[in-house]
Amino acid sequence: MRIKNIFARWLHVPIPPEKQHVSDFGRIASFDSVLVRVETECGLIGWGEAKEEVGSEANCRGLVALINEKFGPLLAGEDPRQINRLYELMYNGSRGHYAIDHGHVFPMMGRRGVSISAISGIDMALWDLLGKHLQAPVWQLLGGRKAERMPAYASGGWADAQNIGAQLKSYVDAGGFKAVKMRVGVIDGDPIHSAERVRAARQALGPDIGLACDAHGTYTVAEAKRFCRLVEDCNLLWFEEPVTADDKRGMAEVRAATAIPIAAGESEFTRFAFRDLAEFRAADIFQPDLAICGGISEAMRIGAIASAWNLKLAPHLWTGALAFAAGMHVAAASPAGWILEYSLGANPLLQELAREQFVARDGYIDIPDRPGLGITIRQDFVEEYTVA
Repeated sequence: MRIKNIFARWLHVPIPPEKQHVSDFGRIASFDSVLVRVETECGLIGWGEAKEEVGSEANCRGLVALINEKFGPLLAGEDPRQINRLYELMYNGSRGHYAIDHGHVFPMMGRRGVSISAISGIDMALWDLLGKHLQAPVWQLLGGRKAERMPAYASGGWADAQNIGAQLKSYVDAGGFKAVKMRVGVIDGDPIHSAERVRAARQALGPDIGLACDAHGTYTVAEAKRFCRLVEDCNLLWFEEPVTADDKRGMAEVRAATAIPIAAGESEFTRFAFRDLAEFRAADIFQPDLAICGGISEAMRIGAIASAWNLKLAPHLWTGALAFAAGMHVAAASPAGWILEYSLGANPLLQELAREQFVARDGYIDIPDRPGLGITIRQDFVEEYTVA
């Protein structure tokens, strides 16, 4: 079996005005991602997803070009089943043979950012292809799933203090969720206004629904610590990205100042960044985005770090159906896997790209046993929203 070609497309899907939301990223008018297709000479196809930005919107031309003009030609003719070898070739570039021979990395200059996103999409597609080849779900290839279903939390929460309770309660009712997440941070102005919204949410939800908060890295260390003091008695499930991901020591300072668990990682690339989070004692929960962090292969290594440090793994799943499925497979197979993010914002790439649907029932999502990632791509959807 040999790789015939690797081809990426930018999917740009407009969101109807009535379904758009406003956050610190602005008004979200589209959902964008890169669809990666790995085809073998025998006709077997694997699908993956890469993202240029963590948020919904992005200009993905550069990421598409990187896959189609660099990594795709690099892997043409290779055996797609040798995923570890291909990862080393992509991550280490022209020194890939040294990495394979010597047993340590010789990374290319672009060892973060868009280069790793490109590797993520290809790696994901290779695992999907291998699962289809062996007629086994990816979680089986990773060592098996811990359970047939996993808990999920509803992710959204942009309403003001007067309406946030009703908004989050509607999430609970939608899928029987036992936990929800809301956004806080710079969009509220002073942390006291975020705290007012959190208190309103807790009052509406009652004590038995888990409530998490996500600041998208928009607070300073001082502001984040102040916010934590203001909501210390709200029994938060976690406080996500309190400060910018580039300030790991600052995040560690926030964690040391509060009993609220700190979650981070959606903006991080490779196991080395998550190693630093662990060593700085900056986070309680790791949240790698599999369309960004290095794909399924790297996410399993990240999960191993989490397990070794007795931390939890809760992948960032504000993604399309492919990266959602990949994160679900990893969480189900990893000892540290804990909970799944389920977007309640408008997300056509999660809800319409695949023929299969991920349905939350009583706050849980079934871990499917279909081969590969278990996703059947709707070609009509792809053709309609591909950017020429």
